[in-house]
Amino acid sequence: MTRQSNAGKTVMPLQSVRVLDLSRYVAGPYCASILADLGAEVIRVEPVGGGEDRELMPVGGGPGGALFLQANRNKQSIAVDTKSAMGRRILDRLIATADVVVTNMSTKTLARLSLDRASLERIKPDIISANVSAFGAVGRLSERNGFDGIGQGMSGAVYLAGKPNLPARAGCSYVDYGTGLAAAMGVLAAICHKNRSGVGLDVQASLLATALTFSNGWHIEAALRERDHAPFGNLSPNSAPSDIYRTSDGFIVVQVIGAPMFARWAELVGQPQLVQDRRLKTDAARGRHGRRISRIMQDWAAPRTSADALETLARHGLPAGPIYSPGQLIADELVGETGILQQVVHRGLRRPAPLAGPIVRFGNIDSAIRTPAPTAGADTRQILEGLGLTRHDIAALEKQGAVSCGVGQRTPKVRKRQVNDSGITRQGGPGASQ
Repeated sequence: MTRQSNAGKTVMPLQSVRVLDLSRYVAGPYCASILADLGAEVIRVEPVGGGEDRELMPVGGGPGGALFLQANRNKQSIAVDTKSAMGRRILDRLIATADVVVTNMSTKTLARLSLDRASLERIKPDIISANVSAFGAVGRLSERNGFDGIGQGMSGAVYLAGKPNLPARAGCSYVDYGTGLAAAMGVLAAICHKNRSGVGLDVQASLLATALTFSNGWHIEAALRERDHAPFGNLSPNSAPSDIYRTSDGFIVVQVIGAPMFARWAELVGQPQLVQDRRLKTDAARGRHGRRISRIMQDWAAPRTSADALETLARHGLPAGPIYSPGQLIADELVGETGILQQVVHRGLRRPAPLAGPIVRFGNIDSAIRTPAPTAGADTRQILEGLGLTRHDIAALEKQGAVSCGVGQRTPKVRKRQVNDSGITRQGGPGASQ
């Protein structure tokens, strides 16, 4: 059963965990947003004036671009110049209050900024550190930078998904988001470990590890069969029909896997004899004849509307879905019924933004996004007050340019914590020594 607080509100799984998010762009911030969705108090630490990743995919106003709005909901923001002596002291005091620090840097950069494991442990011996890098911490690649597309390209996925002499990268950053998920999973395991042992762990995730994991079947096949598949575009070389098909008013995707499903499909398209064809006895065999099978499926789909084709396929238990533009997706009533997309109001935007809610849900916990992405420094004042600074202290820091108290917005009140030069005294909970 989920515990209830004295006020009768649901206690979130990570409610007593504090996370400092020093990461940028997608993978690191998305990791921290998962922890925030689960109830952690996540503080985004960014430069005075805001981080360089705020305007990714501009939307014409608000606290940032589309990717920023998604990956920074349920967070607070403190704007601090960590390159200044006073700003660095503030960061170190924040680290002393934290359970988890999330970064996304190479090992060399972490050391240069004194955010490496050894530096963090000197401030908080039992800290959980989570770093997302491009290539991991081992080998000559470890000092290089990279983004999602680099991982996609190196993994073989871009080569396989394209056409001969025309590789094709996926339009969404699946390597970034997969790495964020992996890092969040590592942090959750580290919290469990710390609750048992009192020892913090160093969690490492990389874009290359995610990209190679997602495409690893192809590497295994290439090594054991000593050959590469030719690029196959939208076709699957491992089953059929599995392709994108044109209907009278758009496109649909169909994936048929396994003998029972193939038999139902053959009956549907009026060619039950295909089940007896010795050349099509297995998924692999059907994949080798995918173009022939796809032509049959295309002939069936062409005269039908997408809605009619999808309804008929569903009645026969055959997996299929529409090929949507982003605009068509957000207008789909059936998708709306799932509650995955949540309409979130942001200051400065003309209309609510459809943010995908928590990727993991619990049947007895509200999964609504609690607060929108913050403006830069929106919570600086109350976070510093939580560290014991007075309004006079904060005004002096702001005058020096060490911090910025940006345009505020309604955010959950920060828990006050007692801090001294050696660390923190606070109540128990996940991440606290028992």
